[in-house]
Amino acid sequence: MEKRETAFYQGVVQIALLVTLQSLLQSSFSVMDQVMIGQLGSEKIAGIGLGGKFASIYSVVLGAIAGAAGVMMAQYLGQKNQKDLQKSFWINLLGSLCLALLFTTVCLLFSREIMQIYTKDTETSPLAAEYLQTYCLSFFPMALISISAVLLRCIGAAVYPLLASILAVFINTGLNYILIFGKYGVPALGVKGAAWASVISQWAACVMTLLFLIRERRKQAISLKFDWKLETEKRRVYFQILAPILFCEFFWSMGENVYGILYGNLGTQSCAAMTMTGPIQALMMGALSGLSQAAGILVGKSLGKGAYEKAYEESKKFMGLGFIGSLLFSILLVCFGTYYVEFYQVPQEVQRMSYQILVVFALISPAKVQNMILGGGIIRSGGMTKYVMWIDIIGTWGVGVPLGLLAGFVWKLPILWVYFLLSLEELLRWGISLWIFQTKRWMKRL
Repeated sequence: MEKRETAFYQGVVQIALLVTLQSLLQSSFSVMDQVMIGQLGSEKIAGIGLGGKFASIYSVVLGAIAGAAGVMMAQYLGQKNQKDLQKSFWINLLGSLCLALLFTTVCLLFSREIMQIYTKDTETSPLAAEYLQTYCLSFFPMALISISAVLLRCIGAAVYPLLASILAVFINTGLNYILIFGKYGVPALGVKGAAWASVISQWAACVMTLLFLIRERRKQAISLKFDWKLETEKRRVYFQILAPILFCEFFWSMGENVYGILYGNLGTQSCAAMTMTGPIQALMMGALSGLSQAAGILVGKSLGKGAYEKAYEESKKFMGLGFIGSLLFSILLVCFGTYYVEFYQVPQEVQRMSYQILVVFALISPAKVQNMILGGGIIRSGGMTKYVMWIDIIGTWGVGVPLGLLAGFVWKLPILWVYFLLSLEELLRWGISLWIFQTKRWMKRL
Protein backbone atom coordinates (compact mmCIF):
# COMPACT_ATOMS: atom_id res chain seq x y z
CA MET A 1 0.00 0.00 0.00
CA GLU A 2 2.83 2.39 0.85
CA LYS A 3 4.48 1.70 -2.50
CA ARG A 4 1.19 2.42 -4.27
CA GLU A 5 0.79 5.69 -2.32
CA THR A 6 4.36 6.70 -3.11
CA ALA A 7 3.92 5.92 -6.80
CA PHE A 8 0.68 7.93 -6.89
CA TYR A 9 2.17 11.06 -5.35
CA GLN A 10 5.28 10.75 -7.51
CA GLY A 11 3.00 10.71 -10.55
CA VAL A 12 1.10 13.71 -9.25
CA VAL A 13 4.27 15.70 -8.68
CA GLN A 14 5.75 14.66 -12.02
CA ILE A 15 2.72 15.86 -13.96
CA ALA A 16 0.92 18.39 -11.74
CA LEU A 17 3.94 20.40 -10.63
CA LEU A 18 5.27 20.85 -14.15
CA VAL A 19 1.85 21.61 -15.63
CA THR A 20 1.21 24.09 -12.81
CA LEU A 21 4.46 25.90 -13.46
CA GLN A 22 3.66 26.04 -17.16
CA SER A 23 0.15 27.38 -16.47
CA LEU A 24 1.57 30.02 -14.16
CA LEU A 25 4.06 31.08 -16.79
CA GLN A 26 1.35 31.27 -19.44
CA SER A 27 -0.85 33.29 -17.09
CA SER A 28 2.04 35.66 -16.55
CA PHE A 29 1.60 36.76 -20.18
CA SER A 30 -1.58 38.62 -19.24
CA VAL A 31 -0.07 39.80 -15.94
CA MET A 32 2.88 41.40 -17.73
CA ASP A 33 0.66 42.88 -20.43
CA GLN A 34 -1.80 44.38 -17.99
CA VAL A 35 0.61 45.61 -15.32
CA MET A 36 2.68 47.43 -17.96
CA ILE A 37 -0.37 48.69 -19.84
CA GLY A 38 -1.80 49.61 -16.43
CA GLN A 39 0.73 52.42 -16.27
CA LEU A 40 -1.08 54.07 -19.22
CA GLY A 41 -4.60 54.37 -17.73
CA SER A 42 -7.99 52.68 -17.29
CA GLU A 43 -9.02 52.85 -20.97
CA LYS A 44 -6.02 50.82 -22.12
CA ILE A 45 -6.50 48.23 -19.34
CA ALA A 46 -10.13 47.84 -20.37
CA GLY A 47 -9.09 47.60 -24.05
CA ILE A 48 -6.75 44.66 -23.45
CA GLY A 49 -9.35 43.03 -21.19
CA LEU A 50 -12.13 43.17 -23.78
CA GLY A 51 -9.86 42.14 -26.68
CA GLY A 52 -8.63 39.21 -24.63
CA LYS A 53 -12.20 38.26 -23.71
CA PHE A 54 -13.12 37.45 -27.31
CA ALA A 55 -9.77 35.70 -27.86
CA SER A 56 -10.64 33.52 -24.88
CA ILE A 57 -13.38 31.86 -26.95
CA TYR A 58 -10.63 30.44 -29.17
CA SER A 59 -8.51 29.44 -26.18
CA VAL A 60 -11.40 27.63 -24.52
CA VAL A 61 -12.47 25.73 -27.66
CA LEU A 62 -8.82 24.84 -28.34
CA GLY A 63 -8.63 23.59 -24.77
CA ALA A 64 -11.67 21.41 -25.46
CA ILE A 65 -9.91 19.71 -28.35
CA ALA A 66 -6.80 19.28 -26.20
CA GLY A 67 -9.02 17.82 -23.47
CA ALA A 68 -10.42 15.22 -25.87
CA ALA A 69 -6.88 14.48 -27.05
CA GLY A 70 -5.76 13.98 -23.45
CA VAL A 71 -8.57 11.51 -22.71
CA MET A 72 -7.75 9.45 -25.78
CA MET A 73 -3.96 9.53 -25.46
CA ALA A 74 -3.99 8.66 -21.75
CA GLN A 75 -6.28 5.69 -22.25
CA TYR A 76 -4.45 4.41 -25.35
CA LEU A 77 -1.15 4.64 -23.48
CA GLY A 78 -2.73 2.67 -20.62
CA GLN A 79 -3.72 0.03 -23.20
CA LYS A 80 -0.25 0.23 -24.89
CA ASN A 81 -2.05 0.97 -28.17
CA GLN A 82 0.46 3.02 -30.19
CA LYS A 83 -1.48 2.85 -33.44
CA ASP A 84 -4.53 4.65 -32.06
CA LEU A 85 -2.26 6.95 -30.06
CA GLN A 86 -0.72 8.38 -33.22
CA LYS A 87 -4.12 8.65 -34.90
CA SER A 88 -5.55 10.59 -31.97
CA PHE A 89 -2.55 12.94 -32.09
CA TRP A 90 -3.01 13.81 -35.76
CA ILE A 91 -6.78 14.11 -35.82
CA ASN A 92 -6.73 16.50 -32.86
CA LEU A 93 -3.84 18.50 -34.30
CA LEU A 94 -5.63 18.94 -37.63
CA GLY A 95 -8.81 19.99 -35.82
CA SER A 96 -6.88 22.56 -33.79
CA LEU A 97 -5.24 24.05 -36.89
CA CYS A 98 -8.62 24.37 -38.65
CA LEU A 99 -9.97 26.14 -35.58
CA ALA A 100 -6.98 28.52 -35.58
CA LEU A 101 -7.58 29.36 -39.25
CA LEU A 102 -11.25 30.16 -38.60
CA PHE A 103 -10.66 32.42 -35.59
CA THR A 104 -7.66 34.19 -37.13
CA THR A 105 -9.68 35.06 -40.24
CA VAL A 106 -12.63 36.37 -38.20
CA CYS A 107 -10.41 38.52 -35.98
CA LEU A 108 -8.43 39.97 -38.89
CA LEU A 109 -11.57 40.95 -40.81
CA PHE A 110 -14.09 41.89 -38.13
CA SER A 111 -12.24 42.96 -34.96
CA ARG A 112 -13.75 46.46 -34.90
CA GLU A 113 -17.29 45.21 -35.36
CA ILE A 114 -16.79 42.58 -32.64
CA MET A 115 -15.45 45.06 -30.10
CA GLN A 116 -18.30 47.50 -30.72
CA ILE A 117 -20.60 44.82 -29.30
CA TYR A 118 -18.55 44.71 -26.10
CA THR A 119 -18.44 48.44 -25.40
CA LYS A 120 -19.74 51.70 -26.85
CA ASP A 121 -16.87 53.67 -25.30
CA THR A 122 -15.23 55.50 -28.21
CA GLU A 123 -11.77 55.29 -26.62
CA THR A 124 -11.83 51.70 -25.35
CA SER A 125 -13.41 49.99 -28.39
CA PRO A 126 -10.72 50.94 -30.97
CA LEU A 127 -7.96 49.95 -28.53
CA ALA A 128 -9.58 46.55 -27.95
CA ALA A 129 -9.95 46.00 -31.72
CA GLU A 130 -6.31 46.96 -32.31
CA TYR A 131 -5.14 44.50 -29.68
CA LEU A 132 -7.30 41.63 -30.98
CA GLN A 133 -6.32 42.14 -34.62
CA THR A 134 -2.65 41.62 -33.77
CA TYR A 135 -3.01 39.08 -30.96
CA CYS A 136 -4.91 36.65 -33.22
CA LEU A 137 -1.65 35.94 -35.07
CA SER A 138 -0.68 33.82 -32.07
CA PHE A 139 -3.57 31.38 -32.63
CA PHE A 140 -1.63 29.03 -34.95
CA PRO A 141 1.35 28.51 -32.62
CA MET A 142 -1.06 28.06 -29.70
CA ALA A 143 -2.72 25.19 -31.59
CA LEU A 144 0.59 23.46 -32.29
CA ILE A 145 1.78 23.93 -28.70
CA SER A 146 -1.48 22.68 -27.17
CA ILE A 147 -1.68 19.25 -28.82
CA SER A 148 2.09 18.67 -28.72
CA ALA A 149 2.15 19.48 -24.99
CA VAL A 150 -0.67 16.98 -24.32
CA LEU A 151 1.34 14.18 -25.92
CA LEU A 152 4.53 15.17 -24.10
CA ARG A 153 2.74 15.10 -20.74
CA CYS A 154 1.13 11.75 -21.43
CA ILE A 155 4.50 10.14 -22.23
CA GLY A 156 6.11 11.50 -19.08
CA ALA A 157 7.92 14.47 -20.65
CA ALA A 158 5.95 17.33 -19.08
CA VAL A 159 9.16 19.24 -18.37
CA TYR A 160 9.55 20.20 -22.03
CA PRO A 161 6.38 22.30 -22.38
CA LEU A 162 7.48 23.98 -19.14
CA LEU A 163 10.87 24.88 -20.61
CA ALA A 164 9.19 26.29 -23.72
CA SER A 165 6.93 28.41 -21.50
CA ILE A 166 9.93 29.76 -19.58
CA LEU A 167 11.48 30.88 -22.87
CA ALA A 168 8.21 32.50 -23.92
CA VAL A 169 7.87 34.41 -20.63
CA PHE A 170 11.35 35.91 -20.91
CA ILE A 171 10.73 36.96 -24.50
CA ASN A 172 7.26 38.31 -23.71
CA THR A 173 8.44 40.34 -20.72
CA GLY A 174 11.39 41.85 -22.57
CA LEU A 175 9.38 42.70 -25.67
CA ASN A 176 6.55 44.15 -23.55
CA TYR A 177 8.97 46.64 -22.03
CA ILE A 178 10.47 47.55 -25.40
CA LEU A 179 7.32 47.68 -27.54
CA ILE A 180 4.78 49.13 -25.09
CA PHE A 181 6.93 52.03 -23.89
CA GLY A 182 9.22 52.47 -26.93
CA LYS A 183 12.72 51.63 -25.70
CA TYR A 184 16.07 51.30 -27.53
CA GLY A 185 14.90 53.38 -30.48
CA VAL A 186 11.70 51.40 -31.05
CA PRO A 187 8.51 53.51 -31.31
CA ALA A 188 6.05 53.20 -28.39
CA LEU A 189 3.22 50.94 -29.59
CA GLY A 190 1.14 50.78 -26.40
CA VAL A 191 -1.63 48.19 -26.62
CA LYS A 192 -0.45 46.95 -30.01
CA GLY A 193 3.04 46.44 -28.59
CA ALA A 194 1.65 44.17 -25.89
CA ALA A 195 -0.09 42.11 -28.57
CA TRP A 196 3.05 41.78 -30.71
CA ALA A 197 5.08 40.70 -27.67
CA SER A 198 2.61 37.86 -27.05
CA VAL A 199 2.62 36.80 -30.71
CA ILE A 200 6.41 36.62 -31.02
CA SER A 201 6.84 34.79 -27.72
CA GLN A 202 4.19 32.22 -28.65
CA TRP A 203 5.91 31.45 -31.96
CA ALA A 204 9.23 31.02 -30.13
CA ALA A 205 7.60 28.61 -27.64
CA CYS A 206 6.00 26.72 -30.54
CA VAL A 207 9.31 26.09 -32.29
CA MET A 208 10.91 24.92 -29.05
CA THR A 209 7.99 22.60 -28.18
CA LEU A 210 8.06 20.96 -31.61
CA LEU A 211 11.82 20.39 -31.36
CA PHE A 212 11.34 18.74 -27.95
CA LEU A 213 8.55 16.56 -29.34
CA ILE A 214 10.74 15.37 -32.22
CA ARG A 215 13.56 14.59 -29.78
CA GLU A 216 11.34 12.69 -27.32
CA ARG A 217 9.56 10.77 -30.07
CA ARG A 218 12.88 9.40 -31.28
CA LYS A 219 14.12 8.70 -27.75
CA GLN A 220 11.02 6.69 -26.77
CA ALA A 221 10.55 5.16 -30.23
CA ILE A 222 6.99 6.49 -30.51
CA SER A 223 5.54 6.30 -34.00
CA LEU A 224 3.89 9.52 -35.22
CA LYS A 225 3.38 8.53 -38.83
CA PHE A 226 0.71 10.74 -40.38
CA ASP A 227 -2.54 8.85 -40.02
CA TRP A 228 -5.80 10.47 -39.04
CA LYS A 229 -8.32 7.92 -40.30
CA LEU A 230 -10.09 6.18 -37.43
CA GLU A 231 -12.17 3.04 -37.83
CA THR A 232 -15.94 3.56 -37.67
CA GLU A 233 -16.25 2.48 -34.03
CA LYS A 234 -13.22 4.52 -32.91
CA ARG A 235 -14.51 7.53 -34.83
CA ARG A 236 -17.86 7.23 -33.09
CA VAL A 237 -16.13 7.08 -29.69
CA TYR A 238 -13.97 10.09 -30.59
CA PHE A 239 -16.94 12.27 -31.49
CA GLN A 240 -18.80 11.07 -28.41
CA ILE A 241 -15.89 12.47 -26.40
CA LEU A 242 -15.18 15.59 -28.46
CA ALA A 243 -18.68 16.85 -29.34
CA PRO A 244 -19.89 17.40 -25.75
CA ILE A 245 -16.58 19.03 -24.79
CA LEU A 246 -16.71 21.39 -27.78
CA PHE A 247 -20.36 22.16 -27.18
CA CYS A 248 -20.02 22.85 -23.48
CA GLU A 249 -16.74 24.79 -23.71
CA PHE A 250 -18.05 26.94 -26.55
CA PHE A 251 -21.26 27.82 -24.73
CA TRP A 252 -19.35 28.28 -21.46
CA SER A 253 -16.98 30.72 -23.20
CA MET A 254 -19.95 32.49 -24.80
CA GLY A 255 -21.37 32.88 -21.30
CA GLU A 256 -18.06 34.37 -20.16
CA ASN A 257 -18.24 36.79 -23.09
CA VAL A 258 -21.76 37.78 -22.10
CA TYR A 259 -20.19 38.66 -18.75
CA GLY A 260 -17.53 40.66 -20.63
CA ILE A 261 -20.20 42.58 -22.55
CA LEU A 262 -22.00 43.17 -19.24
CA TYR A 263 -18.84 44.54 -17.60
CA GLY A 264 -18.09 46.71 -20.63
CA ASN A 265 -21.55 48.27 -20.48
CA LEU A 266 -21.28 48.99 -16.74
CA GLY A 267 -18.67 51.64 -17.54
CA THR A 268 -14.95 51.93 -18.25
CA GLN A 269 -13.97 52.04 -14.56
CA SER A 270 -15.97 48.92 -13.70
CA CYS A 271 -14.58 47.12 -16.74
CA ALA A 272 -11.02 48.16 -15.82
CA ALA A 273 -11.50 46.94 -12.22
CA MET A 274 -12.74 43.56 -13.45
CA THR A 275 -9.92 43.30 -15.99
CA MET A 276 -7.33 44.01 -13.29
CA THR A 277 -8.50 40.92 -11.37
CA GLY A 278 -8.20 38.66 -14.42
CA PRO A 279 -4.46 37.93 -14.16
CA ILE A 280 -4.70 37.05 -10.44
CA GLN A 281 -7.67 34.78 -11.07
CA ALA A 282 -5.76 33.11 -13.91
CA LEU A 283 -2.65 32.71 -11.75
CA MET A 284 -4.58 31.14 -8.89
CA MET A 285 -6.49 28.73 -11.12
CA GLY A 286 -3.29 28.04 -13.05
CA ALA A 287 -1.49 27.21 -9.80
CA LEU A 288 -3.97 24.37 -9.23
CA SER A 289 -4.67 23.43 -12.85
CA GLY A 290 -1.90 20.84 -12.71
CA LEU A 291 -4.11 18.76 -10.39
CA SER A 292 -6.84 18.72 -13.03
CA GLN A 293 -4.40 17.70 -15.78
CA ALA A 294 -2.79 15.07 -13.57
CA ALA A 295 -6.21 13.70 -12.60
CA GLY A 296 -7.19 13.36 -16.25
CA ILE A 297 -3.99 11.50 -17.13
CA LEU A 298 -3.51 9.27 -14.05
CA VAL A 299 -7.18 8.42 -13.55
CA GLY A 300 -7.53 7.92 -17.32
CA LYS A 301 -4.64 5.46 -17.34
CA SER A 302 -6.18 3.53 -14.44
CA LEU A 303 -9.51 3.35 -16.26
CA GLY A 304 -7.72 2.25 -19.42
CA LYS A 305 -6.29 -0.69 -17.44
CA GLY A 306 -9.71 -1.49 -15.96
CA ALA A 307 -8.59 -0.60 -12.40
CA TYR A 308 -11.84 1.11 -11.43
CA GLU A 309 -11.50 1.16 -7.64
CA LYS A 310 -7.98 2.52 -7.93
CA ALA A 311 -9.27 5.27 -10.23
CA TYR A 312 -12.02 6.18 -7.75
CA GLU A 313 -9.62 6.38 -4.78
CA GLU A 314 -7.13 8.45 -6.80
CA SER A 315 -9.94 10.83 -7.72
CA LYS A 316 -10.81 11.49 -4.07
CA LYS A 317 -7.17 12.27 -3.31
CA PHE A 318 -7.08 14.82 -6.14
CA MET A 319 -10.21 16.50 -4.80
CA GLY A 320 -8.71 16.71 -1.31
CA LEU A 321 -5.49 18.24 -2.60
CA GLY A 322 -7.46 20.78 -4.63
CA PHE A 323 -9.57 21.86 -1.67
CA ILE A 324 -6.57 22.39 0.61
CA GLY A 325 -4.67 24.28 -2.09
CA SER A 326 -7.59 26.57 -2.97
CA LEU A 327 -8.21 27.39 0.69
CA LEU A 328 -4.58 28.42 1.22
CA PHE A 329 -4.54 30.57 -1.91
CA SER A 330 -7.82 32.26 -0.94
CA ILE A 331 -6.37 33.29 2.43
CA LEU A 332 -3.26 34.69 0.75
CA LEU A 333 -5.36 36.59 -1.77
CA VAL A 334 -7.49 38.29 0.89
CA CYS A 335 -4.38 39.23 2.91
CA PHE A 336 -2.22 40.56 0.06
CA GLY A 337 -4.68 41.57 -2.68
CA THR A 338 -4.44 45.27 -1.80
CA TYR A 339 -0.74 45.29 -2.70
CA TYR A 340 -1.49 43.91 -6.15
CA VAL A 341 -4.09 46.54 -7.14
CA GLU A 342 -1.71 49.33 -6.12
CA PHE A 343 0.59 48.39 -9.02
CA TYR A 344 -1.88 49.99 -11.42
CA GLN A 345 -1.87 53.71 -12.15
CA VAL A 346 -5.66 54.04 -11.92
CA PRO A 347 -8.01 56.02 -9.64
CA GLN A 348 -8.37 54.79 -6.06
CA GLU A 349 -12.02 53.96 -6.69
CA VAL A 350 -10.96 51.49 -9.42
CA GLN A 351 -8.37 49.96 -7.06
CA ARG A 352 -11.01 49.60 -4.34
CA MET A 353 -13.50 47.90 -6.67
CA SER A 354 -10.80 45.57 -7.96
CA TYR A 355 -9.83 44.41 -4.46
CA GLN A 356 -13.48 43.79 -3.52
CA ILE A 357 -13.89 41.60 -6.61
CA LEU A 358 -10.76 39.65 -5.59
CA VAL A 359 -12.30 39.00 -2.16
CA VAL A 360 -15.45 37.59 -3.79
CA PHE A 361 -13.28 35.41 -6.02
CA ALA A 362 -11.39 34.16 -2.96
CA LEU A 363 -14.67 33.11 -1.33
CA ILE A 364 -15.94 31.24 -4.38
CA SER A 365 -12.63 29.76 -5.58
CA PRO A 366 -12.71 26.49 -3.54
CA ALA A 367 -15.88 25.51 -5.42
CA LYS A 368 -14.35 26.75 -8.68
CA VAL A 369 -11.25 24.59 -8.19
CA GLN A 370 -13.33 21.51 -7.36
CA ASN A 371 -15.30 22.03 -10.57
CA MET A 372 -12.05 22.29 -12.53
CA ILE A 373 -10.70 19.03 -11.08
CA LEU A 374 -13.98 17.12 -11.32
CA GLY A 375 -15.19 18.37 -14.69
CA GLY A 376 -11.86 19.08 -16.37
CA GLY A 377 -10.05 15.99 -15.13
CA ILE A 378 -11.85 13.21 -13.26
CA ILE A 379 -15.28 12.87 -14.90
CA ARG A 380 -13.83 13.64 -18.32
CA SER A 381 -11.14 10.94 -17.98
CA GLY A 382 -13.72 8.18 -18.53
CA GLY A 383 -14.83 9.74 -21.80
CA MET A 384 -18.24 10.69 -20.34
CA THR A 385 -17.94 14.28 -21.49
CA LYS A 386 -21.69 14.67 -21.92
CA TYR A 387 -22.00 14.88 -18.13
CA VAL A 388 -19.55 17.79 -18.04
CA MET A 389 -21.41 19.45 -20.92
CA TRP A 390 -24.74 19.51 -19.07
CA ILE A 391 -23.15 20.62 -15.80
CA ASP A 392 -21.53 23.63 -17.49
CA ILE A 393 -24.57 24.58 -19.54
CA ILE A 394 -26.92 24.42 -16.53
CA GLY A 395 -24.50 26.43 -14.38
CA THR A 396 -23.61 29.12 -16.92
CA TRP A 397 -26.87 29.60 -18.83
CA GLY A 398 -29.30 28.44 -16.16
CA VAL A 399 -27.85 30.48 -13.28
CA GLY A 400 -24.83 32.69 -14.09
CA VAL A 401 -26.01 34.54 -17.20
CA PRO A 402 -29.60 35.22 -16.01
CA LEU A 403 -28.44 36.45 -12.59
CA GLY A 404 -25.69 38.58 -14.15
CA LEU A 405 -28.05 40.24 -16.64
CA LEU A 406 -30.68 40.85 -13.97
CA ALA A 407 -28.14 42.30 -11.55
CA GLY A 408 -26.50 44.55 -14.13
CA PHE A 409 -29.29 45.71 -16.42
CA VAL A 410 -32.48 45.34 -14.35
CA TRP A 411 -31.45 45.83 -10.72
CA LYS A 412 -28.59 48.22 -11.68
CA LEU A 413 -26.30 46.84 -8.97
CA PRO A 414 -22.58 47.77 -8.66
CA ILE A 415 -20.11 45.43 -10.35
CA LEU A 416 -19.16 43.82 -7.01
CA TRP A 417 -22.67 42.42 -6.54
CA VAL A 418 -23.05 41.59 -10.22
CA TYR A 419 -19.93 39.45 -10.03
CA PHE A 420 -20.99 37.83 -6.75
CA LEU A 421 -24.43 36.83 -8.03
CA LEU A 422 -23.26 35.38 -11.34
CA SER A 423 -20.50 33.47 -9.51
CA LEU A 424 -23.13 31.50 -7.58
CA GLU A 425 -23.26 29.19 -10.59
CA GLU A 426 -20.08 27.55 -9.26
CA LEU A 427 -21.92 26.25 -6.18
CA LEU A 428 -24.62 24.62 -8.29
CA ARG A 429 -22.08 23.03 -10.62
CA TRP A 430 -20.13 21.70 -7.65
CA GLY A 431 -23.21 20.03 -6.17
CA ILE A 432 -24.16 18.34 -9.46
CA SER A 433 -20.55 17.23 -10.11
CA LEU A 434 -20.27 15.61 -6.67
CA TRP A 435 -23.49 13.69 -7.23
CA ILE A 436 -22.31 12.39 -10.63
CA PHE A 437 -18.92 11.48 -9.14
CA GLN A 438 -20.51 9.39 -6.40
CA THR A 439 -22.68 7.45 -8.87
CA LYS A 440 -19.49 6.15 -10.58
CA ARG A 441 -21.29 6.21 -13.94
CA TRP A 442 -18.42 8.24 -15.40
CA MET A 443 -15.97 5.36 -14.91
CA LYS A 444 -15.65 3.90 -18.42
CA ARG A 445 -12.90 2.21 -20.44
CA LEU A 446 -12.63 3.24 -24.09
